[in-house]
Order: sequence, then structure tokens, then C-alpha cells
Amino acid sequence: MEFGRVSERLLSHIDFKLPKDPSSNNSFLIGRKINSPRVHIGCSKWGRSEWIGKIFPYKTEEKDYLENYAKCYNGIELNTTHYKIHSSRTIGKWAEKTSRQNFVYCPKMFKEITHEGSLYGKKHITDNFIAGIAAFEEQLGPILIQLNESFSPKKINELFDYLKSLPTKYQFFVEIRHSEWFTNEAARNELITFLKENKIGLIITDTSGRRDCLHMQLTVSKAFIRYVGNGTHSSDYTRIDEWIDRIKLWIDNGIEEIYFFMHLQDEQNFPEISGYMIDKLNDVCGLNIRRPEPVKKKRSLFQLFF
Repeated sequence: MEFGRVSERLLSHIDFKLPKDPSSNNSFLIGRKINSPRVHIGCSKWGRSEWIGKIFPYKTEEKDYLENYAKCYNGIELNTTHYKIHSSRTIGKWAEKTSRQNFVYCPKMFKEITHEGSLYGKKHITDNFIAGIAAFEEQLGPILIQLNESFSPKKINELFDYLKSLPTKYQFFVEIRHSEWFTNEAARNELITFLKENKIGLIITDTSGRRDCLHMQLTVSKAFIRYVGNGTHSSDYTRIDEWIDRIKLWIDNGIEEIYFFMHLQDEQNFPEISGYMIDKLNDVCGLNIRRPEPVKKKRSLFQLFF
């Protein structure tokens, strides 16, 4: 994800501290920990060739990436659904590959709905999109509705009308990007009130060049974070540490679910930084999140016999 990326030389000038939670979050944080909060950590794709021999077994074929990814992680932000409406048959095959895992798919809504023209007149294409992803069945997590960067508060009624047309049996989260949502307090408050009343989530986006998108606002008792990292830059690890502290605070105060998906400049490094985060979350928060295990190195004939 390129949204909000800045050059490496500017990273040391950015304040990466997480803002405080708005007081309105207290309506979803009940002040005590629930028995088993669900925390899902993942990426936006289910494999790269560089992961072979790192967390995927040697000689893993591309057709087996998904099955192996689900053995390492418990969720994915599914970007492929943003570029194509997949048939229920195709999605059913993906679901079958991960059916033995505690795994969720969080599909991103098709771009012809959210990024091309108005949200009006999109019922037929929305129905087709939902008919496909419904094949995930119990593995279907929240559906991500990303509004494009030109979608301003001037279209707030258009957004509300569209959201009211969606089936309430599914959990939706909205991502806002136009800067006016963050500078126009009245529009933002109207949006937050509507989302709360309709049990729709608001995505928190943590990206270097758009700190305004890091609003920390909860509109349901769930959090969906899209984290945009900077490769192997040291700031990624301090940012992750900050997130672990905030996630612990939320868990200790009764949040029900957390979805945290990483978008890195180079996904070949995803196993390392995700493993770091999962290990610390498990330790600090007393969780047992599945994590990627390093593949055992092949031994040479010399090592086998000597």
C-alpha cells in the first residue's frame, strides 16, 4: 500500500506516538477483560517466493501458498477481492484450503463499487460481490469498504444511503481518506454517530505520511488496523511496541475483536516483523496467537554423516 508513504530520510522527523483514545471509546471498553478476545494478525497477500525456506517449506509451489500461510497466521486482509469479483466456487475452494485452521478472511470491497463513480446505482454489483464472499461462510471476517481519497464529507448522505442498503448480517468497516473528514469536526462526528447506530466499524490507518488517519476512534467493540510499515526501518519496531501497549489496554478493558494487518514496503520481511509482534503480544497480553515458525535448515550430506 503506497497511501501515506514518505521517503526514508523523512522518517526520523515524524512523531509516531499513538494518539490517546477519544473518550467516546469508553462506550465500547467496559473496564474489564472478557474471557477470550479474538486477535487476528496478518498480511494482505498469502505468499511470496522469498518466504520459501523462511516460513514456507522448501519447494512449496505457488498453488500451496494459501494453505501454508494459514498454518502460520490466523487472518488475511484479502486485497484480491478489490480487483475482481470472484465466484462463490473460487472462494469456496480457498475456504476449503483453510477450513482446518482458526482463520478469517477480511475481503476488501470491489473497486468498481468504491472507486469508480457514485455509490448510487451499485446494488447489483454489490449483491454479486457479497454473493461471492459469502462462500467463506464461518471464515468470513469484516468486509473492508475503502473510500477513495476524493470521497469527501460533501458526499456524506451518499455514503449513509449506501451503507444502509448493505445486509446487516455481515460486519462492515469503512476506511476514510479525504483530509476533510479529519478537519471538519461536524462531519466527522456525524459519521461516527451514524456508524455507531448502525454497528459499522471505522478503520484505523497507521501510515507515515497521513497521521490524521490515526484517529483511534472505535464505533463498535472491535478494532481494524491497517498498518503501513517502512521495510526494515527501526521505526517499525518502536511503532509495533506502541501498538502492543494500546492493544493490551483495549484487551484489559473488554474489546471483543482486533484485526491488525500489515502492509510493508517489502513483504519479504513480513515473517520477521510479524513474528516479533506476535511473540510480544502473546507475552504481554497472555495470548496464544499462531505465529510463523522458521523452517528447519536443510542439512548437507557432510552434516548428516559427521
